[in-house]
Amino acid sequence: MRRVSILCALADSRLPIAPRVDATRNEKNTRVAGFLGRGPDPNFNAFRRDPTRPALSRIRQAIIETTKQYPVAGDRLKSFARTSHFTRECEIALNEQINIEYNVSNIYHAMYAYFARDNIYLPGIAKHFLSESHEERGHAELLMDYQITRGGQVELQAITPPQVEYDHPEKGDALYAFELSLSLEKLNNDRLVALHRVAEKAEDAALQDFIEGALLEDQVKSIQEVAEYVAQLKRMGSAGEAVWYFDQMMLNAK
Repeated sequence: MRRVSILCALADSRLPIAPRVDATRNEKNTRVAGFLGRGPDPNFNAFRRDPTRPALSRIRQAIIETTKQYPVAGDRLKSFARTSHFTRECEIALNEQINIEYNVSNIYHAMYAYFARDNIYLPGIAKHFLSESHEERGHAELLMDYQITRGGQVELQAITPPQVEYDHPEKGDALYAFELSLSLEKLNNDRLVALHRVAEKAEDAALQDFIEGALLEDQVKSIQEVAEYVAQLKRMGSAGEAVWYFDQMMLNAK
């Protein structure tokens, strides 16, 4: 009985709850109508500097400020995707690295052609350098794709013709070629570090992350791998039989 009496009392009460809800709803509808362009928003100026103003007004102001701070290019001659951190220096450094990767790939391709000759014929070493050539070309294409993604323009440069002969009177051709390969891998590593510095100076966190994750980690592993090949060849010497065993090891490697 007591519970029924309480419910009846609430039903008969004249508390001003409903009018406040309706007023709040009407006020909200007025602001929404102004935001959607169906009429002016008389409350907007009053709320724009008030930290307690409705969330809808704060969102509207944020959108206005965002379009001013990050304008879209007015013509198709400029990239729409480019951000402020991706500077012209970053774009130039990326193009330089693309050129380095293509040059290293070309040198490895020439090494493959040398060791694949019928009068040289070390197929395991030839197979290794062909794989390295494809890998470096893949790095160049990866950099090109990233340049395009960031709104940069790819500018391919001239490729230096590689040497044709790799025989050495003291070291022999295999050791000489792998020592040259080790120098190229270290050069490539230094250039990637320099590219990372350019990205760091521009405060381009995305480019730094790309260099570290997609390039530098594998580059360090490549240096270690080639250094181990050089160490094995130095221990074995340049005698024909020793190089043949080394070539068979390369041929059977996965």
